[in-house]
Amino acid sequence: MQIKEVKVCFTPNGKEYSFDCSDVFVKYGEFVLVETVRGMEIGTICSKVTMKEDSDFNEPLKKVLRVATEDEIKQKEQNKVKEEDIKLTCEKYASKLKLDMKIVSAELNFDASKVIISFTADSRVDFRELVKQLAGKYKIRIELRQLDVREETKVLGGLGPCGRECCCSKFLSEATHSSIKMAKTQGLSLNPTSISGLCGKLKCCLAYENEYYSEISKIMPKLNTEVVTPDGKGLVVYNNLLKQEVSVKFINQDGSQNIKDYSVKDIKIQ
Repeated sequence: MQIKEVKVCFTPNGKEYSFDCSDVFVKYGEFVLVETVRGMEIGTICSKVTMKEDSDFNEPLKKVLRVATEDEIKQKEQNKVKEEDIKLTCEKYASKLKLDMKIVSAELNFDASKVIISFTADSRVDFRELVKQLAGKYKIRIELRQLDVREETKVLGGLGPCGRECCCSKFLSEATHSSIKMAKTQGLSLNPTSISGLCGKLKCCLAYENEYYSEISKIMPKLNTEVVTPDGKGLVVYNNLLKQEVSVKFINQDGSQNIKDYSVKDIKIQ
């Protein structure tokens, strides 16, 4: 049996979740009311609708109930104001209790019956008294969730070493796994400051660019390899993987040297 599957996000550039929209017409970017394990929530359509077999999923997808009304969208905006108030209150209480933790965000569910407070800490934090005080003030369920440095950067955002907005907060919905091997494949300096992002971990872009560099490196000659060019034989001294160009060093009869750049298509490995 076929169903209509669509992806829904609950925070900007957040994780994408699959829902069944067979019973409702939806468009990209629309706010919709969906059923989740946390109850009713408003999310944003963040993909096109695709036809899938229900057997493609381990369990039945939850439904997109309908397009959200204007009042429900306003309620979501009002929740954002309350979330900021809860965050500031949590910071104040944590300071009074001398808890070594940094409050990152507060996120209410749609009916404002529960709030998830995200924080970072260098060690284990006993926040039982904090939860008790917050629950007493707001009369709602309180849940605290500890984030790692990557998750914190995704929530807060910022400018990476490249000068652009962090990929994780801009468009990456899933955490990536980067490795030193990827940096080597891409010919990058292994200086930690060069390959680390704002969070201090390896840059996310190492992972999603790695497939291109891995494929291109297969057709590029290794350094110090002798190659035949339209101008004669020379040694490879540099590979520009993005431009697919090779820098070749020639040694002239008088002992002088010169370097020329060639497309990888114009050379032959000797």
